[in-house]
Amino acid sequence: MITVEQPADMAAHAGQRIGHSDWMLIDQAAIDAFAGLTGDDHWIHIDTERASRDMPGGKTIAHGLHMVALMPRLQREIYAIRKRGRGLNYGYDKIRFIAPVQVGSRVRLALSVVEAAPHARGTRLVCDATIEVEGTESPAVVARHILLLENT
Repeated sequence: MITVEQPADMAAHAGQRIGHSDWMLIDQAAIDAFAGLTGDDHWIHIDTERASRDMPGGKTIAHGLHMVALMPRLQREIYAIRKRGRGLNYGYDKIRFIAPVQVGSRVRLALSVVEAAPHARGTRLVCDATIEVEGTESPAVVARHILLLENT
């Protein structure tokens, strides 16, 4: 975990991988909850019986957007900024869903700072984010995450 005083201090880490979150288990209850929230109840996500017959590996898979939605939560395990105002999600660029995440898998976030640049509202923080799956070579998701961090 790295800790900086102000958003602009993240610039010192530009071009660096700043760490990984802890591993997080993706269980069926979480997949079902995400399906309920989004209305994406395709059988590949929620029908464990059919998945046992028709899916590679015989398991349901998490929604790709579920993995993206975990990024803000997991990034809190990687860095902290002591003095800051609001943090606004400015968006994600180049999101790619590389490999499925089967139920029962453990995932973590790897984060690299691309830049931390002045912005009218404070600091524009750009990070490359990768959702890794334990025991596999291929990541589940890669994306460029952009935040606007207001000064205090």
